[in-house]
Amino acid sequence: MRELGSYLKHHGRVLFFYGICSGIFILFFFLYQIPVEAALYSAAVCGALGVLLVFPHFLAFRKKRRELQSLYRQQEFSVNNLPESEGILERDYQELMEEWNRRYRSMEEEHSRKYRDMMEYYTLWVHQIKTPIASMYLNLENEDTALSRAIKGDLMRIEQYVDMVLCYLRLESEDTDYMFQEYGMDGIVRQALHRFSSSFINGKIRLEYQPVKSRVLTDEKWLLFVIEQVLSNALKYTKSGGRIWIEEAEPGILCIGDTGIGIAPEDLPRIFEKGYTGYNGRCQKKASGIGLYLCSRICNRLGHRIWVSSAVGAGTRVYLDVRKAHLEIE
Repeated sequence: MRELGSYLKHHGRVLFFYGICSGIFILFFFLYQIPVEAALYSAAVCGALGVLLVFPHFLAFRKKRRELQSLYRQQEFSVNNLPESEGILERDYQELMEEWNRRYRSMEEEHSRKYRDMMEYYTLWVHQIKTPIASMYLNLENEDTALSRAIKGDLMRIEQYVDMVLCYLRLESEDTDYMFQEYGMDGIVRQALHRFSSSFINGKIRLEYQPVKSRVLTDEKWLLFVIEQVLSNALKYTKSGGRIWIEEAEPGILCIGDTGIGIAPEDLPRIFEKGYTGYNGRCQKKASGIGLYLCSRICNRLGHRIWVSSAVGAGTRVYLDVRKAHLEIE
C-alpha cells in the first residue's frame, strides 16, 4: 500500500488532470441537457482502461524502486548496477551520477595517496627522531646528577609524545598491524613500570604493585601503550609524596589508582573525547586531550573496555577490562 501511495503521489498531476477533464465533460453534458449518465459511463470506461494501462507501469515502478532500495542497503555498489533508465531525464541523472562517482573515486585515490605519503614521512620522522634520543640516553648513561636525571625525564616525555604521534596516525589508517596472542598481564605491566621507574624515583612517588595473575588475549604493543598512557597521567597529576597502586580489582580487570588531584565530576563524561582537557588541563596546561582519547580508541579496537572513577582531591582510578576480547588464538 505504501508503494501504491508513492506511485499515486508521483503521478498526482495526471490523476488531477483526468479528474478535471471528467468534471468538464459532466458539466457540459449537464449545461446542454444531455443525460449525465452518458458522461459518467464514459468517464468510468476511460478510468477502467486507464487502470489496465497503468497497472503494468505500476509493477515496473515497484520493481525499480525495490532494486534501488536494495542497492541503497549495500555498502558498495556500482552505477552500472542501476535499473535501466526510462526517458531522457533518468538517463541524464544516471550520467550525472556516473560523473560524480568518477570524481569521487579520483578524489578518494588522491586522498589515499596523500595519506600514504604523510604516513611514510611521519614514520620516517619517528625513526629519525628516535636516533638522537637514543644517542642522548647513551651519553647520559654514566651521568648521575640532578641535571642528567631531569634531562632523562624530558627525553622520556619526548619519546612518549613521538609514540603518540605515530599511534594517532596508525589509528586513523585503514591498515592495521594488530597481532593477537595470549599474554600474561603481569609481564605487560612490568614493562610499563620499568619505563617509568625513574619518574617514580625522581617524583618521590610510592608505588604499590600487586602482581597480576590474569592472562589476556590482546596485542601486547597496543595494550602496553594504553597502560603507559594511564601511568603517565597518574604520574603527571600526583604530587611528590603521593602514591600510585596497581592491582587486579577482579579477575581480568586491572585497576591503576593514584592519590592525585582527581577529576571534576563535570569533566568525567568527556575525558575520552578528542582534544578535551577539562579543568585540570586548562589550569595546569599539561594536557593535550589526546592520551585518553587514544586509549579509548585502542581499547575499542582490541575489544577491551576502559573507564574512570575519580573525585577532586581524592585521586583517580582507571579500570581496564581485558576480558572483552572475544577472539580465538591463532
